[in-house]
Amino acid sequence: MKTRTPLLVSAGIIHRNGQILVGQRRGDDRHPFKWEFPGGKVEAGETPQQALVRELREELRIEATIGSELARYEHEYPSGSRVHLLFFAISKFVGEPTGQVFEQIRWIDPPYLPELDFLDGDYDFVRRLARGDFKRQLK
Repeated sequence: MKTRTPLLVSAGIIHRNGQILVGQRRGDDRHPFKWEFPGGKVEAGETPQQALVRELREELRIEATIGSELARYEHEYPSGSRVHLLFFAISKFVGEPTGQVFEQIRWIDPPYLPELDFLDGDYDFVRRLARGDFKRQLK
């Protein structure tokens, strides 16, 4: 059986005034109405940071400065598809985020993040974020 190469995905942990920005996928998207952190697939020839700048421009109409990497891990979905997730802190951006590809976007206090129905691949990071594991990096 051939193992698929994991899809490399960069996610932005956009924080402001102690809150984190999250987006809800649209009903006609893959994984409808699931919540996620803005970002997306790293294309050929891009670094994860370059991909994240591009994705945030497309998804939220902001120009972001990518901060430090907070976490990375691999997740395998029941379908057998795998993603290699990289999470980056973002505290500096120009523009007011507007959801271009989301059903809705919300600023959420970290302890309440686990109450949202996140993509399965994000759950480990969401739990760690909610309990304050990254507080120092998100100042």
